[in-house]
Amino acid sequence: MKRKRAPKLLYADAKGNIYDHPELCMAGMNGPEAVLPEGRELIPLPEGSRLFTIPDTPPIAWDSRSSRFITVDTVNEGRRSKTVQAVSAFMAPGYVRTLLPACDYSRKQVHLPLWSYTAVGWDEERERFVVAASRVDTNDNWNPCNYDDRKLDPLVRSRLREMPDNRLLEQLARCAVDYHCFAAKNLFYRRWEAPIPTSPACNSRCLGCISLQPSDCCPSNHERISFVPTPDEIAELAVPHLLQAPDPIVSYGQGCEGDPILQADVVAEATRRIKALTSRGTVNFNSNGSMPDRVRMLCDAGMDSMRFSMNSAREEYYNLYYRPSGYAFGNVLESLSTAKEKGLFTMINYLVSPGLSDDPAEVEALLRLIGQTGVDMIQMRNLSIDPHFYNERMGISKKGMGMYRMLQVLKKEYPRIQFGYFNRTRENFYPPDLETGWPIKS
Repeated sequence: MKRKRAPKLLYADAKGNIYDHPELCMAGMNGPEAVLPEGRELIPLPEGSRLFTIPDTPPIAWDSRSSRFITVDTVNEGRRSKTVQAVSAFMAPGYVRTLLPACDYSRKQVHLPLWSYTAVGWDEERERFVVAASRVDTNDNWNPCNYDDRKLDPLVRSRLREMPDNRLLEQLARCAVDYHCFAAKNLFYRRWEAPIPTSPACNSRCLGCISLQPSDCCPSNHERISFVPTPDEIAELAVPHLLQAPDPIVSYGQGCEGDPILQADVVAEATRRIKALTSRGTVNFNSNGSMPDRVRMLCDAGMDSMRFSMNSAREEYYNLYYRPSGYAFGNVLESLSTAKEKGLFTMINYLVSPGLSDDPAEVEALLRLIGQTGVDMIQMRNLSIDPHFYNERMGISKKGMGMYRMLQVLKKEYPRIQFGYFNRTRENFYPPDLETGWPIKS
């Protein structure tokens, strides 16, 4: 049987032009260690993904002739050599990365922007890019091909004319047009999941917050909402969406805000008004889960599902990333249990990075958390942050068991736990056959 050749190293020149190396092979990183991708974790680069360079940072490749990893500073072109830099993929939603890009991060001169970085190579046999990843959600609604701004702009202008005094609509128009937020665009397309930001404040100070960063870090991707909308403003947007959209969801807790748990009174009143006007659709609450008493109140107000964010099931690493103010990790666990006891579909927005997430101790802690809280679903979200910065802050010094194996362990221990990437409608909280489609190869 002919042995499949390993994918080739990708590198970029100073202008950002990307090439495949004729001899050296693709490597990846798990935590701070270079590793070879396993064949089962290599999939074609998903449609809608993008390639980035890692500026002025040389890639690490596998040299099959010497059977070792090498740092590639330059590549020869005839008699000349040119300095090269590493290449990374930013994948379309629905895919969890299993390896980070392999490069000499100690030579990196810039703090990388808040994107998720994935190992990528070139399959010369099939002439296509490949990434170290696994598909964890088959929902195709979030494919970039579904978001055509030529159709969006007239919808935004029309809706703003209909509700000229609704500040929340104006905020979401900016999110849709300026920040290209797919969820905000859904509000104007009147379909699927739409966002309801409510909070300009937060009681976490996340290292990778996309709406607020200190001046000495990388810039945030968005500006936060600057006001707290009224229950009337919220209901005015949410009710028509729930009544008219296909597969409708409205979600509190968005990238353009702090944490909605700090506006729980407003959120609860808005939700009661929404539920009084329609029982159609799903009302979801995304939060850090820092205040269990407010979670209890929001459950009673009519929430259908709740999703709580964490980068780790271990308090030490949670605190290093979230830097909580006025609450403790135990409060998050209590909120998860409270929402489940109240009958809500409960989820963890699990911000993953190879090296920490697949650390055997982390996997054991996550298994305990699942057993303790009864959580229904783990959303495997690629943490958007500079990988080197994150590994240093977390003190990651060795590789983990592998993301693919981590998923297998969780599934074996808890066969009914659901994995995904996106929020679900009530009709799909508990699909009849959870064994299909996990993990999905391509």
